[in-house]
Amino acid sequence: MSEERNSLVRIDATGTAHPLDLRSSKLLRARQGMFELLPAPDHLVVMRHVGKEVAGDAETGAALRLAGQITGPGALCDVVALVGQAGWSGELVAVDGEARRSLFFEPGHAVGARSSVEGERIGEVLYRYGALSRAQIYETLAATSPDARFGEVAVKRGLVPRERLYQLLSKQAEEIAYQVLLASEGMFYFLDRFDEEQIASRQNLPVHALLMEGVRRMDELRYFRERIPSDQHVPARVPDRGPPPAELRAVYDTIDGQRSVAELSRATGQGEFETTRALFQLVQSGRVVVRAPGPTGVAASVALFNEAIASILSAVDGAQRGDEVRWQLASFAAGVGVYDTLFRGAGPAADGTFDAEKLVENATLLAGAAQADAMLSQWLYEYTSFAMFVAEPCLRLSPEGAPLSRRSDNQPPLSKRVAELVGPLAHK
Repeated sequence: MSEERNSLVRIDATGTAHPLDLRSSKLLRARQGMFELLPAPDHLVVMRHVGKEVAGDAETGAALRLAGQITGPGALCDVVALVGQAGWSGELVAVDGEARRSLFFEPGHAVGARSSVEGERIGEVLYRYGALSRAQIYETLAATSPDARFGEVAVKRGLVPRERLYQLLSKQAEEIAYQVLLASEGMFYFLDRFDEEQIASRQNLPVHALLMEGVRRMDELRYFRERIPSDQHVPARVPDRGPPPAELRAVYDTIDGQRSVAELSRATGQGEFETTRALFQLVQSGRVVVRAPGPTGVAASVALFNEAIASILSAVDGAQRGDEVRWQLASFAAGVGVYDTLFRGAGPAADGTFDAEKLVENATLLAGAAQADAMLSQWLYEYTSFAMFVAEPCLRLSPEGAPLSRRSDNQPPLSKRVAELVGPLAHK
């Protein structure tokens, strides 16, 4: 959303609109044509396309029934519930920066979904569920055309059975729907009809079932990420533990201490969420531990560092001590000469993270190409260690000095999670 906030347009005294940056100019150029200015409060400008020069809702004659700003996770649950209960037909569009997702509704059901996000396209879904390899995806893409969709090409080439394709098209629609429900920022629009050609495969997803599963995922993900921070973490079996329940066996049997969560998802064909859910239960039962991914290069080291720093600052922000910790980190960076140069132009962002490419560039200037990886890992480890050192007292006491409530016993302490993330940096 930061990009959207920077897309500024100035309206002068004559009513002429002037884009003030490249992004706003690009957005306006893509909307050439005739627009109707709709009544709106003084602080909003709402226009609807009425010409024929631009493809969109003008072609279907769709009217804008609802619109608004997404201000937090789950904000669209109420909108989807209203659409379902009212029995509306139409298209719900959720826009966040460059990401645009659409859900298509008929009374009581979502009948399709569409997404501009690369990872949510059908080829990526087939890959994540283990139905296609990367080589098969490239082969299929080379044969696609406007008249030959990706899934149909894969079926005709014998790469995936039609039944499996249909099943995963349904999974794709569900995943896009859950991403819409989980959206935490952006804008939404509900149009009272849609173009049938936008639906690659018709589905029959009851609105109430989507809502129940979406809410369940929001609740469960909070717990999952405490133990399994990302799909790149690596599960390993704990020796001398009994066999797991039958419903967890498929995931348990694929754990070899080398495969990441994402790789296990492909091996089992269950998808990341279901695999993560099973792993969480295995971790809770003591049969499995989850280890941080080992860095495979400078960028990987920065990724681990960023995840650790973001976790620390998220925790102290929750304790209302974030500003204090950020001030101490800034003083530390200024007092230890190397960090001024290392962090130049790289951040930190609001969540404490840094731009990986710029960090690597600065580390190479400081230490030389041969030593950049090792020295950067050492500097990032020391910075994280100091961040944890100043954060721990803030997490024990409130700003008023009162003890904060303890974490539940089934959640590992922040210090342990951070140590697991940055531990590999200390040994490079």
